Amino acid sequence: MKHILEREFLFQIVALILSFVVVHSVYIAIIRPNAEEVIAYEALMLEQGTPVDDRSAWVVLKDYEQETCFVLMFWALAIMTFKGSRIVAERKLFDKALIPVTEGSKILSEDARQLARPIEALPELSRDYLLPRVLSVALQRLGSGSNIQEISASIRDECDIESQRLDTELSMIRYIAWAIPSIGFIGTVRGIGSALADAHEAISGNIAGVTASLGVAFNSTFIALLISILIMFLSHQLTLQQERLVLSAQRYCDKNLLRHIKA
Repeated sequence: MKHILEREFLFQIVALILSFVVVHSVYIAIIRPNAEEVIAYEALMLEQGTPVDDRSAWVVLKDYEQETCFVLMFWALAIMTFKGSRIVAERKLFDKALIPVTEGSKILSEDARQLARPIEALPELSRDYLLPRVLSVALQRLGSGSNIQEISASIRDECDIESQRLDTELSMIRYIAWAIPSIGFIGTVRGIGSALADAHEAISGNIAGVTASLGVAFNSTFIALLISILIMFLSHQLTLQQERLVLSAQRYCDKNLLRHIKA
């Protein structure tokens, strides 16, 4: 488990750096230059008395708050992809005969050591997955002479601990889902503050500064809320898959181990 946590922490750091580099590069090379061209074109049209009604996506995306939201979005997606790939890898173990017991046979306490060998033969990374850990705990209790009720309780306890651990590991994704709308709100406050600072120009008839500042306010909130909706949806789907994984592990133990133990 320690190795998995170390790999995940390293992955999160690398994913954050890559997200920043990629998003910032796209903003510098594509989004902000196109936004400046659109803003210059709209200013030229206004000078000629021709208003532009189309809302350019480049202008909506150009500010620093939106850039930060996209960095956090791709970081969260990378973390969820990492966790999702682990769930897929863990589910593959459910198709393997980790407990070599034939239908109708009974398991005694002296069989625990023999039954544990396929689990011990797994790669080190796979042994840290939920199903091998739960089976190992159950077989240890079986080998020590515990009854079926005690073995079943140990399986439930291990699965409950895993559920709590998986829920705790989602705290970073929950934080990102909270931080994205907050960053959008920061853009709103910044835009409204700039608009108020340019209020004297609006009184004299020049509303360009106020309009641009209000655009910052509304665009940052708009993008942040859209990204937050996406992250929350994917986060709930990931939570659902984790819960199903724990339930599948319990059912696997009931079907392939508990019902074969001789009382």
